[in-house]
Amino acid sequence: MITLFKSGRLFLLVLLGAVLGSGCKQSTKPDAQAKALRFEVAEASIADVQGALKRGDCNCEQLVRAYQARIAAYDQPTKLNAIVVTNPAALATARELDAEYRRTGKMRPLHCIPLIVKDNYNTAGLQTAAGSLALKGFAPTTDATVVRALKAAGAIVLAKSNMAEWAFSPMVSISSLAGETRNPYNLAHVPAGSSGGTAAAVAASFGTAGLGTDTGNSIRGPSSHNALVGFRPTLGLVSRVGIVPLYLRNDTGGPMARSVADATRLLEVMAGPDSADPLTAYSAGKVPAGGYQQFLNKDGLKGAHIGVLRTLSERSPDPQVKAVFAQAVADLRRAGAVVVDVEIPDFAQVSKGQWASVFKHDVNAYLAAQGPNTPVKNIDAVLASGKYAAYIKENLQDELAHGVSPAASTPGRGEAYTDPRRIAFRRAVTAVMDRYHVGALVYPTWNNPPAKVGDFKGYRGDNSQLIAPHTGQPAFTVPMGFTYGNLPAGLQFLGRSFDEPTLITYAYAYEQATHHRRAPARFPALPVATAAR
Repeated sequence: MITLFKSGRLFLLVLLGAVLGSGCKQSTKPDAQAKALRFEVAEASIADVQGALKRGDCNCEQLVRAYQARIAAYDQPTKLNAIVVTNPAALATARELDAEYRRTGKMRPLHCIPLIVKDNYNTAGLQTAAGSLALKGFAPTTDATVVRALKAAGAIVLAKSNMAEWAFSPMVSISSLAGETRNPYNLAHVPAGSSGGTAAAVAASFGTAGLGTDTGNSIRGPSSHNALVGFRPTLGLVSRVGIVPLYLRNDTGGPMARSVADATRLLEVMAGPDSADPLTAYSAGKVPAGGYQQFLNKDGLKGAHIGVLRTLSERSPDPQVKAVFAQAVADLRRAGAVVVDVEIPDFAQVSKGQWASVFKHDVNAYLAAQGPNTPVKNIDAVLASGKYAAYIKENLQDELAHGVSPAASTPGRGEAYTDPRRIAFRRAVTAVMDRYHVGALVYPTWNNPPAKVGDFKGYRGDNSQLIAPHTGQPAFTVPMGFTYGNLPAGLQFLGRSFDEPTLITYAYAYEQATHHRRAPARFPALPVATAAR
């Protein structure tokens, strides 16, 4: 279900935009009709958007209307169902940014970049419900720390995206609030979870880029399933304050985009310590001077040493995924990398017992921090209300049975930098990287293609759950091709803690050497009526 705030002028304008098309038209110069300049938002990058603004091909208000037109024309009519609610303040913010640019002649780092934000990020004055009908209508009074930082950099929260309810599912993005999101490349298939709404929306160019969260898979899986780039940063690099938790010990936010460059530009704004999130103290001094964009080197694979982690890539792969992965390894070599096969000794043992259920404690703490206006005060009230999708009932019951104590002193239940079990796992992975002198390990993000809608037994091949969530290491996924015609697959790069620069270098160089990203055929550019000049 999509809410377009149908009362009032905005809905009429969005519908008008859908009819007239999604191109930004030059309307600020006297010869606008003669030049008939336009800027197409479909597949546009951050650099494309800001270049169009600087040239005068469109202004920020026109850009926002163009994305709103795509949402109106495609999200519900195709049953993609990626958007929960659009932001009624987006146009006003766009006008303010236009006025600022006219006044100063300067752009902020993310000036007028419309973002799709997952429904578990607090957005001041805009519904934040984590996909739960029990939280419908709840609008926080403050932004999540990273949302505030992105807004300060000039980004616009364009819409909130659907998700797996309470982020429970890595496979599907179904919520009691908005129903099921589908995969824009093939609507008969899932977009993965839990950030599937953001992934589907960004893949279909409903916004320039987006935000997801990742507890085990939920940035990288949906990005892989939707031919996107997804960054799970090192635990502690990005603040989690104001994000509805699943397991706070594993949770992180991160960017989802159509290119490595765009994901890097978002990460550059999101990264760094937050006094309200103690874990981010570990990132102090770890964000490189000059930012992350300096590591976007198209020749970055020349002389790079990369390990192929057969421990994961050989876990019963689908033959077509196996084939595109083999091609990815060949492409790494062709781009100049030295590639070796590696194994993690005693992997089953060192990775054992890493998951811990702290959902009830973490969600109750989040709800308490939101003040008196939340529709429910604790997760027990959610279960009692009956306001949840049927598929998560067992999850809710299991999580509530674990009680409220995080038992952080118990090995395997603490945070990544003090828990002995997690430290041992990270050391085992890093030792292998050191032994083979590699800067990253690679493997398929999923060993199987996206499952069909309704096939809950089709959850197979998810490699993202197995290392990074527990060790805290960064892991990025990049498109590595398509299987079965139109089902995307992703290549995952795992790096050392806080070594995002190396992963950015490798991921960008691989992307530039292969260019596997392509737009979903069902969501082309909208036609532009000549009368819209």
